[in-house]
Amino acid sequence: MSLHHHLPAHEVVLLVETDVAKGLASDEAARRLERFGPNVLPKVRRQGPLIRFLLQFHHPLIYVLLAATAVTLLLGEWVDAGVIFGVVLANAVVGFIQESRAEAALESLAAMMKTEAAVRRDGRKHRITSAEIVPGDVVLLESGDKVPADLRLTGVRELRVDESALTGESLPVEKADQVLPPETVVADRKNMAFSGTLVTYGQGTGVVVGTGTETELGRIHQLMGETTQLATPLTKKLASFSKVLTAAILGLAAVTFALGLWRGRPVTDIFMAAVALAVGAIPEGLPAAVTITLAIGVGRMARRHAIIRKLPAVETLGSTTVICSDKTGTLTKNEMTVQAILAGDRVFDVEGAGYEPVGSIVEAGEAEVEAKAEAKPRPQPEPGLRDVLREVLLAGALCNDARLIERDGRWTVVGDPTEGALLAAARKGGVDPDRMASACSRVDAIPFESERQFMATLHRLESGRDVMIYLKGAAEKVVGLCDRMLAADGTEQPFDPQRVLDRAEAFAGRGLRVLAFARKTPPPGADRLADRDVDGGLVFLGLQAMMDPPRPEAVAAVRACQSAGIAVKMITGDHALTARAIAGQIGLDGRTDQPNGELSVMTGQDLAATSREALPDAAERTAVFARVSPEQKLRLVEALQARDQIIAMTGDGVNDAPALKQANIGVAMGCGGTEVAKEAADMVLTDDNFASIAAAVEEGRCVFDNLTKFIVWTLPTNMGEGLVLLTAIAAGAVLPILPVQILWINMTTAVALGLMLAFEPKEPDIMRRSPREPSQPILTGTLIERIVLVSLLMLAGAYGVFLWEEQRTESIAAARTAAVNVFVMVELFYLFNCRSLEHTMFHVGLFSNPWIWRGVAAMVALQLLLTYQPIMNRLFHTVPIDAVAWLPILALSLAVYLIVGAEKWLRRQWDAANQRRPRTV
Repeated sequence: MSLHHHLPAHEVVLLVETDVAKGLASDEAARRLERFGPNVLPKVRRQGPLIRFLLQFHHPLIYVLLAATAVTLLLGEWVDAGVIFGVVLANAVVGFIQESRAEAALESLAAMMKTEAAVRRDGRKHRITSAEIVPGDVVLLESGDKVPADLRLTGVRELRVDESALTGESLPVEKADQVLPPETVVADRKNMAFSGTLVTYGQGTGVVVGTGTETELGRIHQLMGETTQLATPLTKKLASFSKVLTAAILGLAAVTFALGLWRGRPVTDIFMAAVALAVGAIPEGLPAAVTITLAIGVGRMARRHAIIRKLPAVETLGSTTVICSDKTGTLTKNEMTVQAILAGDRVFDVEGAGYEPVGSIVEAGEAEVEAKAEAKPRPQPEPGLRDVLREVLLAGALCNDARLIERDGRWTVVGDPTEGALLAAARKGGVDPDRMASACSRVDAIPFESERQFMATLHRLESGRDVMIYLKGAAEKVVGLCDRMLAADGTEQPFDPQRVLDRAEAFAGRGLRVLAFARKTPPPGADRLADRDVDGGLVFLGLQAMMDPPRPEAVAAVRACQSAGIAVKMITGDHALTARAIAGQIGLDGRTDQPNGELSVMTGQDLAATSREALPDAAERTAVFARVSPEQKLRLVEALQARDQIIAMTGDGVNDAPALKQANIGVAMGCGGTEVAKEAADMVLTDDNFASIAAAVEEGRCVFDNLTKFIVWTLPTNMGEGLVLLTAIAAGAVLPILPVQILWINMTTAVALGLMLAFEPKEPDIMRRSPREPSQPILTGTLIERIVLVSLLMLAGAYGVFLWEEQRTESIAAARTAAVNVFVMVELFYLFNCRSLEHTMFHVGLFSNPWIWRGVAAMVALQLLLTYQPIMNRLFHTVPIDAVAWLPILALSLAVYLIVGAEKWLRRQWDAANQRRPRTV
């Protein structure tokens, strides 16, 4: 990796054996291309499509379902076996397609390198593809170019480069040919231009010191290749749940077989009974429920501006404990905005955000100042504070190379974002930049350079004879050139430079970027502007302080996340002061061990000095991380994951891609994000808004709720069926239900009833709960107790009705038909208990989920067909039953609903009493 920033340019030229004036010779370039290889990112070797498809079956839950397929085949139920395997196959196909899309991230990153560049070879200028660039090439840069490789700059002319996609820096970086300390971080290497970044202004010349994988972009490519895709909380919990379920099923089957042998029954009958028990205990509808519930969550999130690329990411959001967010464009508008102005020794607040010229300029703590545009500026304005304010705004509008344009109702800047902010502020103050530019035509200019630290323009006023110099730049530089100031009454008076610098420092302490403005009246008729014309004698006009403001909706979203127990951390490439100020405005919670109570900030240098052992603790306690490199973003995510945190990482740049891939869920920006970030992410926000993340978290929690509700609803049936069979075998009696009837119950109720829980709306308190503990299983102790309770009620009810109906009708077929209907009708009534795991169905609204009622109607119709349709009677060994048989069936079903409702009520009372009980030490 290139470390040439700490060497003088002439030494770098010698090291890479080139000539800045002539460039490489063509034959030498060809030799180097053969030696170093093309300037592209290598393709990573991956598993073939067949292996990736087969790996979709490598999951404990899938093993259980494949076993269910084998069992049903042994029973001769070919249709049922086909249905179960069809579910498994559909899940594998969906997973394969999603994984294939995700693996496109590295190809997208490689595509970023394919561009053209101007180089100097054989003493002449050539345009070649970026793949042909070799170390030692002399590259010529100008506005609009994409930098083709890592360059050590040898000459710059007002060169500014947008490095936001690489470093997270929100403003274009001003480049300079100067020697820097070896420890200088990437974001501060002003004498380097990095591959994949964009030249926004000026010109430059640089020598190639890194190509392909030896660039900063190549290093990120390697980081992405090294990160592994983590299992989501849902997949890990389902894997654990499936292992427990598998063990339980095998255990019950073994007990059944042993009991049958003990009772002296034929081995074949015992084996088929054990198989029937296993079929009953397997929740065949669970994979379909998972897929459909996640898919419904995907649709809901899409309507809330969040596009899910990988289905498990839906649930992961609901389990998120920490959101690591980029600042620029996510928490902020990515539009510089003037927020404060100093004029006439008075401070003004500028309302409104972004480049849209809507808002007022209000004196801090006082009434609004009405600033109206004049047809032309006057060297000696009329007395009055509004004239002084107007003069500061006018200086910002005229000493400016940017333009504001409106497209499709959205205002954007053409040129430097800082200058765009000055134009927007001028319009808010009643100064029309376009009108003033025509009235005060520019005659000459001194462009901004880092050595000067200012820009100056010479303007001819409307009269044609009067001229005026306007100057803007760093406060320290501009104040040193002034000997007077424009006072509040419009007169020129002596001023105190230190007072102005103190004001500028106060603005900077708020994270604002400060520019100072001044003017000077040159001799009449002047048409040239040189450095000597502005080396003193200027009149200080004021300051304008700006920043990229927080999105108002992001502030509310951060508050909602934090109230839901989710920690929000800002990880940005911007400066520490700016990051701290934005974090304070947004309301981030974090360590406040500073004397003034401000949020403490860890910088990239702080992180580099922190040991691996100490980093997890520091990462948990700190909310703001500034000047962070791509490796450090990755380290932070890994450190938080070491504490079992579930991490959602947001970002939009190339530099965010490794961390996006490593995080439990990566969230990319759809509007301003790079394709690399989108491909590496699990979710893409279509509006680039942090507020959409809060909405997605809400939907994710709802998805997990609904999955849990389905599991709590379906398991009692599977357990109850197994217990009925086990009881019959232990008693040496006939089976109350047959394997084919078990399959009917499991498959039809899962589709007609259970899947309707996937459409359940969010419960009112869903964002007032703390995040689920990452180590917490899907089923809590309370839910397991409820499942056991309902299973025992099903066992008692089904077996009791079976015995009663057999005695009443002397028909085993009628008794089995009644038992099947007990299971189905208890499931139907119990479904309403499961609409909320803690409250009654009235808490979520009786008709808030119309799908429940449609499912109930469908299930009733199916059961009537099963009971009274002759074809169904032959297929499933049922017979019609009379009205008397339905009375205990319906009574038992209603009793189960009431018993479970009473259990939930008692638990609520118990929990409330425990909360009221005073704690003892």
